[in-house]
Amino acid sequence: MSTRGDRPAHRRAAIVGLGLTEMGKVYGSTAQQFAAQAVKRAADDAGLRLSEIDGLLVSAGVTRSVDLSLQVDLGLHDLRLLTQMQSFGSTAGAMVQYAAMAVESGMADTVACVFADAPLQPGRSTGSAYAQPAVPRGWAGLLDASGFAGPSTFYALAARRHMQTYGTTSEQLGSIAVAQRAWAGMNPLAQLRDPITLADHQESRFVVEPFHLLDCCLVSNGGVAVIVTTADRAASLAQPPVSVMGWAQAHPGKRMRRDDDFGLVSGAAQSGPAALKMAGVTIDDVDVLELYDCYTYTALLTLEDYGFCGKGEGGAFVSEPGVLGPGGSLPLNTGGGQLSSYYMWGMTPLSEAVIQARGQGGERQARRHEVVLVSGNGGYLDFHSTLVLGGASHS
Repeated sequence: MSTRGDRPAHRRAAIVGLGLTEMGKVYGSTAQQFAAQAVKRAADDAGLRLSEIDGLLVSAGVTRSVDLSLQVDLGLHDLRLLTQMQSFGSTAGAMVQYAAMAVESGMADTVACVFADAPLQPGRSTGSAYAQPAVPRGWAGLLDASGFAGPSTFYALAARRHMQTYGTTSEQLGSIAVAQRAWAGMNPLAQLRDPITLADHQESRFVVEPFHLLDCCLVSNGGVAVIVTTADRAASLAQPPVSVMGWAQAHPGKRMRRDDDFGLVSGAAQSGPAALKMAGVTIDDVDVLELYDCYTYTALLTLEDYGFCGKGEGGAFVSEPGVLGPGGSLPLNTGGGQLSSYYMWGMTPLSEAVIQARGQGGERQARRHEVVLVSGNGGYLDFHSTLVLGGASHS
């Protein structure tokens, strides 16, 4: 595995542009239009012309309606890198990794990575955004007949196994939701900003036991883009560069295996240490955590797998006062995460990580933000990506 020191300093990758559209129940634009808007805003943010982009990595969400024709919509010509990527919630981290490898190798100089989706429609319930268009056949159909329909049921199964194995409780999961809502209250882009209590969490309706409504992520329309270039180029641009210090992926390939460790360990256990090693830092150096939180349980499991607490100790760790919330010793999902801010797959933690590493979080800015650890999770704990980002001292 290469380390940051192995890479020529002038070509080391940095994130220099961040573009966010409006988020949430925003109607009237297609996912492709959100994507184009996000890339344009990222270029403006960096002080770049669109024509300076020579690489484009595209990811789409539930609707799968963003594709390679985005190049034409943006008027980009003679790209040196163009591809559509899909590893579900781990895709954003993977896109930045491939963009970093491209600019560090010289394959491209300025790469835009974009995710957009528009599953919400006027007059339709939020839950309908994830409704399956047709009843699946074969083995998948048997699962549906047994009640395993959609991600919530599979994650609920995983969470229940963690609870039975380690004694994790619903109240402990609720501590994550409460802490992240406190952060969201300071984020102008967050969809949900009103504070909640642990009692509010416990009283919210069940979606799939043991998950209450407040254990589950939002559904959002919108788009997010980041632009990756070299350190040399970054030095002359408009924003403080965010160094891409380390990265890794892990894809266990164990989905649906009987008597396995499903629910107890994720790919974060492999990709986290590998990314930290590449960056030349340790867990103790991490200032801010931006973790994929499709459910409260996912954040808890990732904390364990990255090594911030022992295996099975996540429940006690997250419920300890003064740890995860504003003013805590380990700021987690400082924008409110997918539970309270907005749901843009892995772009949710990545976008907030860029904001924090730049020192542009305003009221919610973490005091120390030189090393930011970012996770992406996809499938049912099937795919994982990790990024280690650095603030000004690492540029």
